[in-house]
Amino acid sequence: MTQAWKKWRWDGLGISIAGLCLVHCLVTMLLLAFLASASGVFLNSIIHETGLLLAILFGVLALGKGFWDHGLFTPAIVGAAGIGMMAGALTLPHGWTEIVWTVLGVICLALGHFLNHRASA
Repeated sequence: MTQAWKKWRWDGLGISIAGLCLVHCLVTMLLLAFLASASGVFLNSIIHETGLLLAILFGVLALGKGFWDHGLFTPAIVGAAGIGMMAGALTLPHGWTEIVWTVLGVICLALGHFLNHRASA
């Protein structure tokens, strides 16, 4: 395995999971708009709590390792802000406000992973 791949794999996985979260949020919003009966499945809190747990886990692994490698705070701070937004969104009632904060958090976290990857390259 090349050194570049070793550096990329955690951030790549983090960005992929962030993308899946973004797709989940947007698809849920569309499904709720068109299929109100499906809302019970997609609004289950365990889905969101598990997603946040995975985001925290991969964020700590990838961004922590990146900081260890390159010593830059910016990727970790941007990623942590994204995780904070996602965590804060869990405290909001389901609706547009929750979706907006979750999507912004996912974008910030993905940006943190991207910055981390660029700094490690």
